[in-house]
Amino acid sequence: MVVLKGIPSVLSPELLYALAKMGHGDELVLADANFPASSICACGPKEIRADGLGIPQLLEAILKLLPLDTYVPSPAAVMDLVESDKHRCLAVPVWDTYTQLLCQAGCQSPLEKVERFAFYERAKKAYVVVATGETALYGNVILKKGVLTAELLQ
Repeated sequence: MVVLKGIPSVLSPELLYALAKMGHGDELVLADANFPASSICACGPKEIRADGLGIPQLLEAILKLLPLDTYVPSPAAVMDLVESDKHRCLAVPVWDTYTQLLCQAGCQSPLEKVERFAFYERAKKAYVVVATGETALYGNVILKKGVLTAELLQ
């Protein structure tokens, strides 16, 4: 827990450090409780544990600090439903929550939907994977860091 003015307390020092070190185009994965975070991170990305925290809570806090990439069609991606879940019309209400939080942060782009195994491959190339306690199915989300203009850095 961080106790600083203007910094959401759910962001750990380790996560704040990772956010600060990320550059334009680097990606951060907010992984749900079922995501194979440790296996994915064995291939390269840094793993940060945020057990017990939900992704919406972390996403809201992260979006207060992290600029999203405006040079891509969508700076936020989710894992698409597998065919069997599409056939049974599985609802994923957490995606609406993500869209609302992204909109509040100024992002009007729709969520990109990435096929399950392509999502895993993309996660292996991320800068960091944050393993959360999120229990919503298909709760994983990838954020792509953007840039801050000189005026915003003042």
